[in-house]
Amino acid sequence: ANQYEVVGPLAHGGMGWIYLARDKNVSDRWVVLKGLLNTGDADTLKATISEQQFLAQVEHPLIVEIYNFVTHDDNGYIVMEYVGGRSLKQLLKQRMEANGGSYDPLPVAQALAFLIEILPAFSYLHDLGLLYCDFKPDNVIQVGDSLKLIDLGGVRRANDDESAIYGTVGYQAPEVAQAGATVASDIFTIGRTLMVLCAEVPGYQSEFEFSIPPAEQLPAFAQYDSLYRLLLKCCARDPNDRFNTAEELRQQMLGVLREVVSTTSGGTATTSVSSPLFESPTVSGNRFDWQQLPQLRRDPTDPQADWLNALDLNDPVDRLGHLMRPPALSTEVLLARCVAALETGNQRVLDQAVHTLLTEDPWEWRAVWMAGLGALLRGDHGTALSSFNAVYGQLPGELAPKLALAVACELGGQQDVAESLYRICAATDANYVAPAGFGLARIRAARGDLTGSLAALELIPQTSRGYLESQKLKTEHLIALGNDGAHLAEALKVLQHARLDAKSQLSFEASIHEKALTLASGGAVKLGTTTLTEGDLRDRLEAGYRRLAKLSADAAERAELVDKANAIRVWSLL
Repeated sequence: ANQYEVVGPLAHGGMGWIYLARDKNVSDRWVVLKGLLNTGDADTLKATISEQQFLAQVEHPLIVEIYNFVTHDDNGYIVMEYVGGRSLKQLLKQRMEANGGSYDPLPVAQALAFLIEILPAFSYLHDLGLLYCDFKPDNVIQVGDSLKLIDLGGVRRANDDESAIYGTVGYQAPEVAQAGATVASDIFTIGRTLMVLCAEVPGYQSEFEFSIPPAEQLPAFAQYDSLYRLLLKCCARDPNDRFNTAEELRQQMLGVLREVVSTTSGGTATTSVSSPLFESPTVSGNRFDWQQLPQLRRDPTDPQADWLNALDLNDPVDRLGHLMRPPALSTEVLLARCVAALETGNQRVLDQAVHTLLTEDPWEWRAVWMAGLGALLRGDHGTALSSFNAVYGQLPGELAPKLALAVACELGGQQDVAESLYRICAATDANYVAPAGFGLARIRAARGDLTGSLAALELIPQTSRGYLESQKLKTEHLIALGNDGAHLAEALKVLQHARLDAKSQLSFEASIHEKALTLASGGAVKLGTTTLTEGDLRDRLEAGYRRLAKLSADAAERAELVDKANAIRVWSLL
């Protein structure tokens, strides 16, 4: 009795008044008493009793602590840890006041960072079989550099089909009223909270109560496509289309955050982060095929993982034969079948494996990924584009689908989209710089943008396996797209540092002098500090062709080079 001295009301929540009090039995520590609006109401009384039974087990550094449950004058109260600071809703209000009364959403990176920090609290609750139900900006308190999830009044057991469900219009998932709360409905509330934190959404409690407005209506959504796709998946109408777990959502949010920070700051990525789903891309040159896209990481928990790991066969035909006779069928066996079918060009086996995977699980994005690779292999760029676009929608924080989609868009004629995706890849992760740089160079060279193609190739670091190829491409672009001696001089300069074999070096030099000869037009051309007449260029070309002929092991090629040398030489009359 008389353990708690009430100082005054703090707020009024969905389930009743919230009071600030002192705990006289524990050094006058500050506590929060959450009372009920009407103790005669059966639903609220039952919710209180339920909280008394299971909320005491909730103990997590990101979640407010429940100390006790007490009654006074036939009223029930939950006694909770007092958390000073401001809620995210108060933060938004303060920003609005500072902005002259106009809504001022949080920077996207900050909004993502807040939710990434609080999501482990949801994973913890869900692992205990509990659902939060009523997540919104009001229920996250910022205390210094840390966050706390407060107000556990709506928390319920996942298997509770009887007690009242508490939620807020504009945040609660559409299926809750009929089907009840689930992990998927909690995911929905997290997506809605992110939406409100980073954008002003008129009608989010009416017209857009259960949907996300078109991206073009809101600056943050239009600027960051990955963010928009993340929100679409979080807030999908069908609960099955949402993220499966809070941890899965957190991983994708981390990827989106890295992308937002990288693309906002500009520049090229110098660090990389390992993906739990994809290997790093293996691009080492300008040639691009499905094998150079990131490969899927194998699920170590698959029932046939050990058998697959022991199947160390380099010959894809032999490997496919074994994969058609596994000890038992599993998802990873079917995915390995897809890879072997791609390597052998066996479209029938690939289609069968993809069909089986999607029949067993229509949301198996890895099957769609394999279908996209098969479409690339057979030159069906439209199907490849739609497949990789679908995977991107499932994994908005992953770079692999963006790189694959960029390739499909490039091959399918959607150059602007491809260029945008390549830029994102190059800015976000160092492992993606080389493939993105080559892709940007191809697109820009195709439209005659010499400066842009050279800048793209400059992205590729000397430590990359593709560096030598990038230097060759620089030379080719300078020769093909250059229109004066300065460009050709730059090509010669690139060659000096390209570390090419003798034959490649001479071939490029010959191409440079051939282009210079067309520029000279009977006069002279300046290559760097050297001025060369038409006669000088012919002499250099003749010598170059003869040196190339000596290096050639092919008789027909040697004869052709000697003929070119004789044709280009300067003849004089004696």
